[in-house]
Amino acid sequence: MGDEMDFNPYYGVFPYRDFIKTEGIPVIEAYSVDCHTVALEPWERLGGLGTYVHLAGKSDFLSAYVVEIPPGGELKPEQHMHDELMHVISGRGATVIEDPDGKKHSFEWGPTAIFGIPMNAKHQIFNGSGTEPARLAAVTDLPIIFNIFHRPEFIFENQFTFPERANVERYYEGEGEFREVKPGRHQWETNFVPDLINFELPVWKARGAAGNNIQFLLGDSSMHCHISEFQQGTYKKAHAHNAGAHIFCVTGEGYSLLWKKGENPVDAQRVDWKPGTLYAPPDGPTYHQHFNVAEGVSRYLVFGFGGARYPVLDSKMEGYENMDRSEKDGGRQVEYEDEDPRIIQLYEKELADRGLKSKMGEFVGAR
Repeated sequence: MGDEMDFNPYYGVFPYRDFIKTEGIPVIEAYSVDCHTVALEPWERLGGLGTYVHLAGKSDFLSAYVVEIPPGGELKPEQHMHDELMHVISGRGATVIEDPDGKKHSFEWGPTAIFGIPMNAKHQIFNGSGTEPARLAAVTDLPIIFNIFHRPEFIFENQFTFPERANVERYYEGEGEFREVKPGRHQWETNFVPDLINFELPVWKARGAAGNNIQFLLGDSSMHCHISEFQQGTYKKAHAHNAGAHIFCVTGEGYSLLWKKGENPVDAQRVDWKPGTLYAPPDGPTYHQHFNVAEGVSRYLVFGFGGARYPVLDSKMEGYENMDRSEKDGGRQVEYEDEDPRIIQLYEKELADRGLKSKMGEFVGAR
C-alpha cells in the first residue's frame, strides 16, 4: 500500500462531493473570490454559466455558487429540499416562486438585492435585460442535506410542500415585518429585499464605532443572514467564531484581518474587499475584524448556517448569546482597549495613504 489509502466504498464517503463531480462546472477552492470576475462554465442542470465556490471557511454545512444568466436568458425551473439564499451581484431580472397551491409570486430585482428560495418551492430565475448578463451568488446548506439523505431524487424531485414558508404575498413585494429582539439580533422577516444599500438599519453600539445592523429572515429559512454598516474612518471590534460566515462586500471598500489566538493580527491573514468580494473566516475559532477605508459608508452582507430565530445547533445559539459580549465577561468580542495596538497603527496608515482621516480617537481613546 502506498502513502495514500486506496479508496474504500465503506469508509469516508461524502455523497455531496460525489454529486458535485457530476455537475460539470468548476469547483473553486479559495480564501476569497471576486464574484464579478470568477470564471464560469456552462451548467447543464441549472442553465446559464456557473461555478461552485468552496471557501476556506465554508464549514461542513454550506457551499456557495455563482451563476450567470446570459442576456435575454433564464435558468431552468427547479425545486429543492434545502435552503438557499441569493444575492444579486450585477444585472437585473425577475424570480417567479410558486406556492404549493399553484399561485405564482413574481418580483423584479437589481444589484445588491437579496432573496430566499422557500424550502422546496418551485421557482425560476430570469434575466430582465436583452443586452447585459446577470450574475447572482447563492449560499446553500446542500452539503449537509446531501450527506444525510444521499439521493438527488429526494432533494430535487420531492413533492412535499411547506406552505407556511411561501404564501405571504407582501413578502415578495419588498415588504416585511420588523421583529424586535435586542440590538444585533433585531430581525426583518420577508422573502425579498430589493435594495441593501438604502435599507435602514438599527443601531448596534456593542460592536463599536457607531455601527448599524439587522438580521434578515428570508423564506422562514433556518439559515443566517444579516447586514452591517460602519462609517468612514472607523472599524469594528474584533470577534471570534467558527467557520461558515460567507461575507459579501455590498458597498464601500476595506479589509479584514483574520487570526488565531496567539498570532500577530496584522501579519496572519488579510482579505481586501470591494463590492462583489466574497470570503469566509476559517474554523479555529478565528478572530476577524473589519476596517472601512472608503470615502463613505461600507456595508457587508453575511449568509451562514443557523439563524437568529432558528439556530439549529446549540453552538450557534451560544454564538448569538456571546458575539458582542466582551471576552472579559466570557464572550467572544475583543474590546478596543484590549486589542493589539498594531491594529490601529496599521489602520491609520492605510487611511493616510488614501488621504483620509481616522475617527477612531473618539472610540478607542488615546494610546
